[in-house]
Amino acid sequence: MNTARERDDAHGSGRPAGRVGELQRRLAEFAAARHWEPYHTPKNLATALSVEAAELVEIFQWLTPEQSARVMDDPATAARVADEVADVLAYLLQFCEVLGIDVLEALAAKIERNERRFPITESGEPAGRGVGETDGSEGAHERANRHSSE
Repeated sequence: MNTARERDDAHGSGRPAGRVGELQRRLAEFAAARHWEPYHTPKNLATALSVEAAELVEIFQWLTPEQSARVMDDPATAARVADEVADVLAYLLQFCEVLGIDVLEALAAKIERNERRFPITESGEPAGRGVGETDGSEGAHERANRHSSE
């Protein structure tokens, strides 16, 4: 597997400019210094990302909606949430680094697609069906996953 620097020199990293790009560079250098790059395959990074996301979910697993809204009020729990968010973001940035995806560009493109897919009418209401309503044309997966990050 090529090092991050070799990828940058050969065909760009897909790394965004600014603070996110700097953090992505630091993560790549951290992994390279420890010779972890052979393990940072897309499959392994996607798996690690999923595990870290599950650890974040675990914090909220048995909380009521009201308790979850106040989770940052407890310093110990807030620190756990922040650590898991950092782990999720770190693996996502490493995943994007390996595949040459500019994470901010990908997010901007997704937001634009969602804005076209879910337009707002002049009344300020979403066009079409309300949340949870379907006309039967969507499959179960689409119904179950309809939200702002689609």
